[in-house]
Amino acid sequence: MTRHILITGATGFVGTHLLQALDRPDNRIFGTSFPHEPGPRELACESDLCRLDLRQGPGVSALVKKARPDWVFHLAAVSNVRHSWERRSETLETNLLGTQNLLEAIRTHAPGARVLFASSSNVYADVPFSGQGLKETDEVRPISPYAFSKISGEMLCRFYTEVEGLDIVISRAFPHTGPGQGQDFVCSDWARQIVQIENGTQEPEIWVGNIDVFRDFCDVRDVVLAYIRLLETGKKGEAYNVSSGTAVALGQILERLLSLSGALVEVRVDPEKLRKTDIVRLRGDNRKLREATGWKPAIPLERTLADLLDYWREAL
Repeated sequence: MTRHILITGATGFVGTHLLQALDRPDNRIFGTSFPHEPGPRELACESDLCRLDLRQGPGVSALVKKARPDWVFHLAAVSNVRHSWERRSETLETNLLGTQNLLEAIRTHAPGARVLFASSSNVYADVPFSGQGLKETDEVRPISPYAFSKISGEMLCRFYTEVEGLDIVISRAFPHTGPGQGQDFVCSDWARQIVQIENGTQEPEIWVGNIDVFRDFCDVRDVVLAYIRLLETGKKGEAYNVSSGTAVALGQILERLLSLSGALVEVRVDPEKLRKTDIVRLRGDNRKLREATGWKPAIPLERTLADLLDYWREAL
């Protein structure tokens, strides 16, 4: 039996990996791309992709009516924290109004669909480090427009679950990286700069923001498998951390990237890369996800960073 799957943001960083993971004969995949048209990499998968701004309710409704999805992965969002400060209205409109348009279309045309809402670890408060990872029951206190849009989206999902009866599972992914990530995100930005230094197109200086914060990184390919497992066995209305369970200082990640390259560089701070507010330490407790789905991260950070460097070597 063919499963109909809708992926919003199918041409984004996570979406392209999810497309590849779900590209099987028994799946019929529909997806959205914005602001650009789908590219060759995404069109290589067996899928029906269209350019669609989720802020346009009638278009969202028409797509859901056409797709009649059994599964929905809602990934589309303004997802860069720094950009969310610069584009506050767009962030709230896309991440909240876009989510409302999608859920309303599902309520009308595909009320039996299982939905994954991709939230974020940024919803958590910046609490003093206790040696324990953040749990799904810990305090949420958004400190950026992006984080505010995501916790608001979670509340909207809970309304549609509890009042309208939709089957929605919430993922709170901690930072993730890997091949294909855009240069607006820290690991990919550094990998791109290192490759440019290797190529002689950048002076041997790497420009960074705050490298003294700690982040819990997963490989994007592990993250998409967690998302699939959550739609298979996750509990309706529940939130699940998607994390490795280990926090690493950004400075250590930079050292690992440089050691994989061998490039000799000077590290310099770019004030433009510093955030207005920042969480000092993000580490997630992933036990709830593991117990519900059997998932665990499989790709070590060293391989993720090596693959990221290789991606930029090919791209540049």
